[in-house]
Amino acid sequence: MMFKKLMNKKLVKNEKGLTLVELLAVIVILAIVAAIAVPAIGNVIENSRYKAAKADAITVLNAANIYFTEKSDKTTVNVATLKKQGYLEDFGTITVGAEGDTTANIVEKVTDGGNKFTGSAKYSDVTVTFTGATIKTITEDVRSAKEARGTDAGKEITVPKK
Repeated sequence: MMFKKLMNKKLVKNEKGLTLVELLAVIVILAIVAAIAVPAIGNVIENSRYKAAKADAITVLNAANIYFTEKSDKTTVNVATLKKQGYLEDFGTITVGAEGDTTANIVEKVTDGGNKFTGSAKYSDVTVTFTGATIKTITEDVRSAKEARGTDAGKEITVPKK
């Protein structure tokens, strides 16, 4: 009796592998899943980089707020100065000019207590430009990176000021 069971199992085990049709069906299904997933993953990565650039700009504005609180006689400061004087730990995606440069990556003190950042951040090959951006205008910008870029397939995104 036991011998018969072993023989039956051996017969079943001789069916090896997949047919060509089964293999092609699996390949087609994997190709469809990949065609859907790859662009979606790319958009998620692009959006997270765009949000990181905006977060870095907010960090610069917060560091400048502390700077202006301690140095009330100052009305502008650039990102390089904030880092050198210990108000900013890391530049993140913010592009940096020379210390003392009064034209690139400047935070301007505003009389209503806020600050305005004019500068840029760069991730991959995309540049995000901030012109007179405040923490409020940056956080109110809820667009995706694709929406922010618009129909222009270029590599420049501008955060709007209000």
